[in-house]
Amino acid sequence: MAAIQSETSRYPGSPRRSLAPVQGLLGRMREDKTLLRRVLMIGGVAIVALAALAFWLMGGRYVSTDDAYVQTQKLMVSTDVSGLVKTVNVREGERVKKGQVLFTLDPHPFQIALDNAKAQLGQVVQSVAATKADYQSMISAADAQRAQVDLNQRNFDRYAALLKVNAIAPATYDQARLTLAASKQQLVQAEQTAKTQLAKLNGNPDIAPEQTPQYQQALAAVQEAQRQLDHATVRAPFDGIVAEVDSLQPGTLVISAMSAFSTTSAVGLVGTDHVWIEAHMKETDLTHVKAGDPVSISIDTYPDHTWHGHVDAVSAASGAAFSVLPAENASGNWVKVTQRIPTRIIIDRKKGDPELRAGMSAVVDIDTGKRTWQRMFSDR
Repeated sequence: MAAIQSETSRYPGSPRRSLAPVQGLLGRMREDKTLLRRVLMIGGVAIVALAALAFWLMGGRYVSTDDAYVQTQKLMVSTDVSGLVKTVNVREGERVKKGQVLFTLDPHPFQIALDNAKAQLGQVVQSVAATKADYQSMISAADAQRAQVDLNQRNFDRYAALLKVNAIAPATYDQARLTLAASKQQLVQAEQTAKTQLAKLNGNPDIAPEQTPQYQQALAAVQEAQRQLDHATVRAPFDGIVAEVDSLQPGTLVISAMSAFSTTSAVGLVGTDHVWIEAHMKETDLTHVKAGDPVSISIDTYPDHTWHGHVDAVSAASGAAFSVLPAENASGNWVKVTQRIPTRIIIDRKKGDPELRAGMSAVVDIDTGKRTWQRMFSDR
């Protein structure tokens, strides 16, 4: 046996000597695996810690809803005068600026009314001048009648003195008395007529025609006729896009206060300047939501673009509170339903943002700046 061992050790390529490097390699692999396990363990703990920190910083702080839609100014274009459409100056989907002509009504009836009102105004001016002349004539007539009364009074006094000495017949005295009474009555009538004319002049014989009630009334009629003529040309009240204009054709009768671009409740003009989001938030999510909170907004039409904005206002009532038939919860079978409160969000628009249209669906995330444990572990 000893001979065999000595013989084996004599040759360097023996099996025992060749296993030593392999055993060293296996040892180093065990050390590397232990080190890797430690690195992975430390890295995993760090990742979990970072995730927990991120969850703490962000979780429970944001409230979100996809029950949100783009809103803009919407107007059912109408006029406050009735008439036949003469021209339609826009086409479906055309962009218009504030003050741009949309359509016009036949101006002839309104022009005729304006001309008549102006003629009435001119007649009032002439009437005032005639009234002033009549008043001066009545004053002159009253002065003349007053002088006649004075003359008849002196004659009556003289006849009365002569009658006392039987110098005249009683019939002459009676005639003088009747003449005096008649002249006094005529004086009263002349003064009353002068007062009537003066009243038409508002108590001022030197009044200007523009200061009389009749003139003011006629002037108001002229202004109203001018307003109706001006409103026969219908202009856009704000920048926007025209819709439902195909139903309006020359010759169409437009009735005052009715939509000109549609016989239904369709929108006639959709604004493009003032755009906002109306989000219907759960009442349980509004605990810390307030005006000014920053908001991230995504629109379904543009999934790769994010808008930013802020909360403008939270409605004072839920949508159900304004319902025509509000919910009746006085019955025995009642299920509590989380209400949604309309929340207005202003979009901070930037140049180059995609165009938003009324009714587009949106998803909003509101940063309340406050964390609550309940919201952290609830479905946002």
